[in-house]
Amino acid sequence: MPHAFLSHDGRIRESWQRAFPDMVAGVLARVPSSATLIWALRPAGPRVNMAALAASLCRQAAGRPLVMLADEPDEEEALAALAGGASGYCNGHAAPSVLRQVALVIGNGGIWIGQGLMQRLLAATARGLATAPASADGRLLAWRQRLTAREQEAAVLLAQGASNKEIARRMEITERTVKAHVGAMLEKLGARDRLQLSLIINGLEKPL
Repeated sequence: MPHAFLSHDGRIRESWQRAFPDMVAGVLARVPSSATLIWALRPAGPRVNMAALAASLCRQAAGRPLVMLADEPDEEEALAALAGGASGYCNGHAAPSVLRQVALVIGNGGIWIGQGLMQRLLAATARGLATAPASADGRLLAWRQRLTAREQEAAVLLAQGASNKEIARRMEITERTVKAHVGAMLEKLGARDRLQLSLIINGLEKPL
């Protein structure tokens, strides 16, 4: 997958090249047509409208996924980037291994955001269950029928915003077992990532 890294002056970083040796560099005003995954570094300064910037880049990308980078990541800004159409939000100084992991997740149709923001979004979807329409009952039953009893227990905790460590403690199992449960749930319910899994569990989205 060709990668394009954009910044206000076209400069690149060693970590970007180490992550993707065949990457191409560019400026924010022009998205290269050869790249299938676009990375854009947020310009320095406090007055950047992240939602507008992401939306503009997404229009130029014409359907190709966009990851917004920030040297000082901020959860509210991450939400704005996603609202603008970005598929991910990441630290601009992330290690090459992290960048490759981001690319893998997004390449598989998922989204990438920081752990803190992910927990906030999962908790928010859980609150949506209280106001879900009656038709959600059928969707809730549908996902439960596909999971084992222990997977259901882990699923409910995950949908409430619990981390793997918290799930392990409350279920009195290892984090490795939690990861196995989550992997099985993703496969059985056809979810791309933990956020979509939470939406399904909370009856806000149908399982595949």
